[in-house]
Amino acid sequence: QVQLVESGGGLVQAGGSLRLSCAASRSIVSINTMGWYRQNPGKQRELVATITTGGTTNYADSVKGRFTISRDNAKNTVYLQMNSLKPEDTAVYYCKGRITGLYNRDYWGQGIQVTVSS
Repeated sequence: QVQLVESGGGLVQAGGSLRLSCAASRSIVSINTMGWYRQNPGKQRELVATITTGGTTNYADSVKGRFTISRDNAKNTVYLQMNSLKPEDTAVYYCKGRITGLYNRDYWGQGIQVTVSS
């Protein structure tokens, strides 16, 4: 089992920055892929960014060039640095960890609100 706890959300003006953190209850070295997703009421949860154990990153087109995902294995933490925030970035952001194998195992955090005012 893996518990994931997000922090760093809040209210920010458009153009501002926030850094989200996702702290894991155990070493993330064994978690193949860590990622951030977001969701608004009535909409599907969407991928924001992912990072593999090897450091390979993937971003949604809507955040490329503005968001950066990183991981600190020593601290068992994954970060999402969000710059040049837009009102459309407003959502609940979720951290996810995936352990791949015969059966993939996904673990989710409880989510954290990010609100960008115009």
